[in-house]
Order: sequence, then C-alpha cells, then structure tokens
Amino acid sequence: MAQNLVIVESPTKARTMERLLGNRYTVKPSMGHVRDLPAKVLGVTIDDQFSPIYQVLPGKRKVIQEVKKAAREASAIFLATDPDREGEAIAWHLVEAAGLDPMRTSRIVFHELTQEAIEDAFQHPRSIDIDLVNAQQARRILDRLVGYQLSPLLWKKVGWRTLSAGRVQSVA
Repeated sequence: MAQNLVIVESPTKARTMERLLGNRYTVKPSMGHVRDLPAKVLGVTIDDQFSPIYQVLPGKRKVIQEVKKAAREASAIFLATDPDREGEAIAWHLVEAAGLDPMRTSRIVFHELTQEAIEDAFQHPRSIDIDLVNAQQARRILDRLVGYQLSPLLWKKVGWRTLSAGRVQSVA
C-alpha cells in the first residue's frame, strides 16, 4: 500500500509530523519557497497584465525532485504549509514546480502542531485558496515594481547601495 505524502515548510515540523502521523505518511519539508521572481531582472511582464515570471530558486531543484519522486509513489498528497498567504503561495508553487496531480493533491491547514489539530486538518482537506495566492503574488509583484523603481533613486540620493525601497504590505 502506497503511503500518503505530506509536505510542510520546515524540517523540524516534518520530524514532528512524522512522529504524530505514524508510518502511513511520508513527510517532506519544502524548506520555504521553491520558486520566486528572478533575482537580477524585473521578472514581471508589464505589457501582459503584470504577470510574474517565476523560476525555481537556486538550491531548490533537489527539493523539487524529492517531492516529485515521493509524489509518484504516494496514494495522496497533502500540502500542509503555513496557514497564511505565504504558505498558500508555497503550496501553489509546489504544485506548479513539481507538476503535482491536482486530483490527488489537497491542502490541509492547522494552527498548532498537536495530534488533535492535525487529525482535524485531515478531516477537512480543501483545494488551494487561489485568492490567498493572488494576494501574495500581488504583494510580491508590487515589491518588485516599487523596489526596482525606487531603490536606485535611494542609492543616488543617500549614497548607500544597501538600501531598498522595502516591502509593500498594504496590498494584502
């Protein structure tokens, strides 16, 4: 019988989840985000509705390969990333980057790492909340657009190339 696959963000959470879930589950950590906008270019198509251009982050190809391999062997896949818009986006990026089968993939959410909370989460699986994903994407795109426009101005006026225009939180 194939095991179920659970993907969490951190190795510490993975170890705790493995202990709580038992041997019917394989738990893998994503180590946070697996895709992002490219580091040295804008990464947003301004002429095409401000669409982001994502790439797998350096060092995350191995994580993606491990998730793909575990997913092929799993009977069901549960995305148990954090219960906020960043966690929702990480789950979505995992599905996209690893090509996870939507028919076998569910999102589970819990707010504490206890046996009861985890069992309750498995009782209420859902699909990825695309509205939360879009909120995170909007914030990330605005971070990039504002940062790429204003940071060079800051560098000229203040003279510190380490300054950044900062993160845009108001979108969310």
